Amino acid sequence: MAPVVRNKKLAPGGQADDIARRVSESFKAVSRLPSHARAKILADVSSRIEARAEDFARGISREVSKPLKESRREVARAVFTFRWASEEARRVEGDLLPLDIDPGGEGRLALTRRAPRGPALFITPFNFPLNLVAHKVAPALAVGVPFALKPAPQAVGTAQKLLSILRDAGWPEDAAAPADLPVPEAEALVRDERFSILSFTGSAAVGWHLKSIAGKKRVLLELGGNASVFVAKDADLEWAAKRTAWGAYYYSGQVCISTQRIFVDEPVYPEFKETLIQRIAELKTGDALDEKTDVAPVINEAAALRLEAWIEEAKSAGGKILAGGRRRGLLLEPTLIEGVPPSCKLAAEEAFGPVATIEAVPGTAEAFRKMSESRYGLQAGIFTRDLKSVLEAWDELPVGGLIVNDIPAYRSDAMPYGGVKDSGIGREGVRYAMEEFTELRTMVVKA
Repeated sequence: MAPVVRNKKLAPGGQADDIARRVSESFKAVSRLPSHARAKILADVSSRIEARAEDFARGISREVSKPLKESRREVARAVFTFRWASEEARRVEGDLLPLDIDPGGEGRLALTRRAPRGPALFITPFNFPLNLVAHKVAPALAVGVPFALKPAPQAVGTAQKLLSILRDAGWPEDAAAPADLPVPEAEALVRDERFSILSFTGSAAVGWHLKSIAGKKRVLLELGGNASVFVAKDADLEWAAKRTAWGAYYYSGQVCISTQRIFVDEPVYPEFKETLIQRIAELKTGDALDEKTDVAPVINEAAALRLEAWIEEAKSAGGKILAGGRRRGLLLEPTLIEGVPPSCKLAAEEAFGPVATIEAVPGTAEAFRKMSESRYGLQAGIFTRDLKSVLEAWDELPVGGLIVNDIPAYRSDAMPYGGVKDSGIGREGVRYAMEEFTELRTMVVKA
């Protein structure tokens, strides 16, 4: 049997040890910052990002090949995320519970408050290099949690600009340590007992591995999925087609809640399919810095070759390409495939590319059964005017979020966000992450 690797401090003297030491030593000071000071810093960060919005957007597009209009949208969301966290920083509240509910509690009161758990380690992906970082950093600032940040290697520049803004806004430098480290050293930080929180966004394989070595930390994992949508026979088909085309292919499908599996009620399948193909044809492919581009090249050659292989597998298994299907270097055409068997990777795994499958189903019950047949459970969408179907979906679909009359790719930065099954554990969204980063402390007072 392999020896158990226990959670422990790093050997002194290395870069990783220095990061862990500086962050942990900053905890006492930042955890005691008053809420008004934390709120002021967060508001300042939001304003500074807004003032440099175009610089951030173009930097994101250059680093990770995100279409410029999507990069601008991401920056605007990050501005909101920090601004909302500034407001939430003033609302870290507790409870007062009278204990005279039983005779032994007469004359006593219980008071609760939320206290920061300790220093955090944040590991973030390439696809939203500003706003997904913001969803970890902003709640940390709101509750007084220092952190180390390991950004995706493709997006180090965006992370560095954000950390510089944090320092300029008054957040202590040692309480926001960059950790652009090789994998072995990053894993050593995951094991290090000086970190009380690990928040990771990325692939399921990596996320569950990190959880297995994280020891006693509070672990939050946002791991993606192969999101599904159901278009019922009473849906607004034009709206559903327009949103599904965008939701499946924006940022080349490199979004964890990208619409990947499309199920359509049999009576409206021909009409919806035709409309969807028309909407897909309207998408513009090209360079990320082109103002008109909807679908840009994917992140690297390995991703392009993998997606091409998955498309070929689906074709060989009987899938019919209705749109796209071709690759030119790193650029894949927006691809829609009909009749993909459930054993194929495009049906069972996370594509993380501009590829979606479509299938007719004989009604709501079968749609929900097929949507549930996934090891992932992040978000799902349903287009219908039938309230009964909506409530059934909310009961039956094993997902963290159900989006009604829109695509699973919809997310408000204020709402709780996270998945079940292999899509992860814990919740993001500013207030909900603040709860994850803190713990309840109770005090009982006798008169």
